[in-house]
Parts: sequence; structure tokens; C-alpha cells
Amino acid sequence: MTTSTPGSLPRGVAVLRPGHRLSLLLHRRSALVAVALLVVLAFVMGVSACVGQTYISPGEVWATVRSGSGPHDLVVNELRVPRIVLGALVGAALGLAGALVQSVTRNPLASPDVIGVGHGAAAATVLALATGAVASPGAMPAVSVAGGLAAATLVYVLAWRRGMQASRFVLTGVGIGVALSAVVQLYLTDSELEAAEQVKLWLTGSLNGRGWEQAGPLTVVLLLCLPALIWASRALRPLGLDTDTAAALGVRVQRTQLGLTVLGVVLAATATGAAGPIGFIALTAPQLAKRLTRTPQLPLLGSALTGAVVLVGADLTARMLMPPLEIPVGALTALVGGPYLLWLLAAPRGQGRSPVVP
Repeated sequence: MTTSTPGSLPRGVAVLRPGHRLSLLLHRRSALVAVALLVVLAFVMGVSACVGQTYISPGEVWATVRSGSGPHDLVVNELRVPRIVLGALVGAALGLAGALVQSVTRNPLASPDVIGVGHGAAAATVLALATGAVASPGAMPAVSVAGGLAAATLVYVLAWRRGMQASRFVLTGVGIGVALSAVVQLYLTDSELEAAEQVKLWLTGSLNGRGWEQAGPLTVVLLLCLPALIWASRALRPLGLDTDTAAALGVRVQRTQLGLTVLGVVLAATATGAAGPIGFIALTAPQLAKRLTRTPQLPLLGSALTGAVVLVGADLTARMLMPPLEIPVGALTALVGGPYLLWLLAAPRGQGRSPVVP
């Protein structure tokens, strides 16, 4: 494999040539940031595995994970490690979904939450409970995924007018989200106290009590989406330009936007089914990653790693903030994400908004 930096390429970008017929563009700062985020993620996951109501040294954690047995097997292998792995996967999926949706809509305020994925998952959950199809919210990730996909499909169909305009797409998603929220509130009003408490906990978004059973399907979805994500990383470059320029370059803009939206919705809906609707990760992770990498477009790998770091760190903070009580991680991300959203709304165009916003 060879590396070259032709003079016509932007500064900081190199060409990787692993073969005679294959060449890849490498943004050096993005690569360094990705490595740094991986190190930070490993550190945060290690700390999360060690601390809690019972402190376990890093050596003991590593020995327990390697052997699969020992005096700390229950705490490490059954409670902490599955939860940490699931948090990293959910954060990565939400970061990717947010980057895809924000790139398509050209709006840093857009996210899968805005276009109704979380609300659709919540409405499907409560409707399944109301009809008796399932016994508890924890047993219905597939229903949540189906609800999120259905809501996003409805938003896309209603927003389509000889093409998709970002503003109409976002506003339609907000309207559908409000309507679906009314369905959830109606169920909470008329349901029994125990069932309402279960739904309210799920609606907050939490990793408590979740593990390999939820991480397995999410891992499969991420692996199946890997080829599509590689395609998406290439498709986002021309879409960073205006629509007419992208079309002049031979890009089928509408089809590409549809494909990127579907990919983002699938990732967001699967993550929601695994851990509940955890807000603001999909909104903040892509913008944080963009500021770290300083790239023209939202970086997919950086967004995934940033989302994983933020969610694992938030879950660690939620566990340690008020021991022995555990705050649902969705409540903490909403508490932190609210001020960030206000700053994003108030910031000047050059600071708080992405350069792709028209």
C-alpha cells in the first residue's frame, strides 16, 4: 500500500493506494481523531467496568473477563460488561444515524428524534401493551424498531413533493412526533400505575438491566449496514455541495438522499429498540465530531466513536451521581443536551451551525 499527496488535493488529505485499481482518500486529522477517540472509549469503558457500588481493580476485571469466572464474575461479566458494550453500540448507532440525517437535511438541528423515530417506537410500544400483544416493554425491541421505521416512512411520504425539501421534512417530522406523543400520553393517563411506570422508565431511555440479549441484534444490524456505511461515506462528499452541483456531477440526488435516510432510520430505530429513546446523542455527536476533525462534511466514523464515548461516559456518570440510585442515562443526556440545543439555536451561523446549512 502506498500513500501520496498530490498537489491538487486539499491540505491534510492523502491518497491511499492499497492496490492498482483501488484508491482511498485519507483525512489525516480525522484519522488521528479516530485513534484518539478509540483510546478514550477504551479508557471510559475500563473505568466503567471498575467502578460502582463495588470497586474492582483493573487487574481483577481483566482476569475475570479472560477466565469467565471468579469472585467478581456476576458483577463484571453479567452486569457491567454487557451493559457497557451495549452502551457503546447504541451510542455508535445513534451517532451514525444523526450524521446521516443531518447531512441529508443540511441542518445541525435535525436528528432521528426530530423526524419521529423515537416517538414512533414509543407509540408502537404503548399500543402493543394496550392490546396485550406483549407483557412488558423490555420484551419488545422488534415492536419498537417497527414503530420507528413506520413513523419515519410516514414522515417521508407526507414530506415528499416532487422531491424532498429539508425544511418540509423536518417540520413534518415534528408534527408527526407531536401526534404520536399524544398517543403515548393518552395511554399513560388511562393505564394502571404499574404499567404506566414501566412505560415511563422505558421512555426515558436506560441501559439498566440490559445486556447481551439486546446487544446481539444491534451488532448484527451494524455489521449488515457496514457495506452501506462505506457507500454512504462516499456519497456524502458530493451531497455536501448544493443540489444542482451534485446532480451535475452525476449524483442521483433524490435516490441518494432516500438511501441515506433509510440507513439512518434503521440504525436509530434499532438502537431505540435496544435501549429506549435516548435523546440528544444523535443530535450532538455528529457536531462534536465535526468540530474535532474540522472536515467539511460530518465524519461517519468520528460520529460513531463520539456517540459511543458520550453514551458510555453518560451512563457511568448516571450510575455514580447519586449512589445507590441509578439515574436513567436518557434523563442525563437530556439534561446536558437541552443547554447544548439552546446554544446551537442562539450561536451565529459560523459557530453553531454546520457550513452545509443553506
